Amino acid sequence: MRYYDEMPVGTVLETASYTFTKEAILAFAREYDPQPFHLDPAAARDSVFRTLVASGWHTASVAMKLLVESGRFETGMVGLGVDELRWPRPVYPGDTVRVRSEAVGVKPSRSGNRAVVRWSMSMSNQRGEVVLTWSSLQLVPGRPRETTKVDSP
Repeated sequence: MRYYDEMPVGTVLETASYTFTKEAILAFAREYDPQPFHLDPAAARDSVFRTLVASGWHTASVAMKLLVESGRFETGMVGLGVDELRWPRPVYPGDTVRVRSEAVGVKPSRSGNRAVVRWSMSMSNQRGEVVLTWSSLQLVPGRPRETTKVDSP
């Protein structure tokens, strides 16, 4: 699905999966979220998590990767914002996740061949536990309109 007219309210899309490794969790944390419970298994034992966990920003970045790789962004969907980003459960090394998106609103533009689509999204682990939720707005192009060629006299 690449155009808003292929995404009526109720459309559900699911991505492929991704498995978090300890090495990837540590690498992301070193670069972008250097909190002790993301960087050091010993420090993580003394945290609320009791073990090493992925950064929430890492899980959100993986969600974006999975969405892009799903082919949904081939026509240049533009993100307009994210609402209510939540991490209800941590992601641990070895967890395998996938993203489920549901179109919950479609508002065609009056000024062009595009629409704003509101998506309700969730990322779940291999046990079906939700580890990330958010709502987003995307500007989605419409199917290209056919142009009529007029022959010159």
